[in-house]
Amino acid sequence: MPVEASLEDLALAARDGDVDAFGRLVVATSPQVYALARRLVGNDDDAADVMQETYLRAFRAISAFRREAGVTTWLYRIAANCSATHLERRRRRRSEHLGDDVAIAEPRRERDPQAAADDGDDRRRLVAALGALPYELRAVVVLRDVYDLPHEAIAQELGISRAAARVRLHRARRRLRDALFGPVAAEARPAEGGGSVELLGRRRAPATRGRRAAG
Repeated sequence: MPVEASLEDLALAARDGDVDAFGRLVVATSPQVYALARRLVGNDDDAADVMQETYLRAFRAISAFRREAGVTTWLYRIAANCSATHLERRRRRRSEHLGDDVAIAEPRRERDPQAAADDGDDRRRLVAALGALPYELRAVVVLRDVYDLPHEAIAQELGISRAAARVRLHRARRRLRDALFGPVAAEARPAEGGGSVELLGRRRAPATRGRRAAG
């Protein structure tokens, strides 16, 4: 494979049996996959486990990769599925250890270390608010507003309908606005059309401006 091979070239070569190409694909995409897993599961150790499981599943499924889906989108879908599975296992372990009353506990609410190094108060507050969301809401808003996955892909990977994905996105954005600005202040801001992309780090615009329309 050429040194400057694209992600798609690497994926197609890996599909044809080139193990070295798959290794290069892992190196090229692991920072993004880890960042997604970290946002979804809430801590570094679990994110590392999810990333490992993501690439194991990707390796097993690489023969089915098609050009219709971008490589990163394909990997993001697998990572989202692995994150959901991992959190369900974690809930079961907690239930067995502490009793049924803990089985419904939300994922651990830790603040992203990246936020501690960020000078923007708005970003730090957003990361904390995002971590406080239950997984089913956090997953939808991260996959949509940070990673730009379409509603259809989100619904498929989370095992819900497209309508349910939209409803969860609406709820997640509303709860984030309430957490950041308060229920009263949130009412004065644009209606549900605004996403959280800029606040979550995909754009460079300030946290309180530049909201894009929901897709």
